Amino acid sequence: MSLTALVPDNDVVLPPANEPGVPKWTPPLDAGSLKLVLERITAWKPLDVEAIFDDLDMTIGNQPPPVAATGVLIERLRDHLKRLSDIAVADEQFPPTAKMARLVELGRPMRDERTTADHQKAVGFARRLAFVTSDLVEARYIKGQIEC
Repeated sequence: MSLTALVPDNDVVLPPANEPGVPKWTPPLDAGSLKLVLERITAWKPLDVEAIFDDLDMTIGNQPPPVAATGVLIERLRDHLKRLSDIAVADEQFPPTAKMARLVELGRPMRDERTTADHQKAVGFARRLAFVTSDLVEARYIKGQIEC
């Protein structure tokens, strides 16, 4: 026969005095690091593949982008290229193929290249950005490695 004691649900039963205590829990991040994580989470925008396709269509579609929109379009394409490049190399489950690594390396200097004031040259630059971005989208998403 075993001896048991009935303890109400709201009572706390302390461990026996001779039993070693559990080490005190400490949080994995300090307050500053938690604040940085919160800022990054609140600033995060999901990848909008539809917006990427819209910008690609505007850049390499039938009509060249209008003069007034070219600068803003180039900045959006740079952002798309950077995000897709980060995604291509960051996913351990789907490591980048040789083609993806080549596209990331090809796009890296383009992300920092200055935009010229000449509209024709700016359109050419936008199209180069668009082709690399399009190839990264195709390599990562259209091939079925990750669902959109």
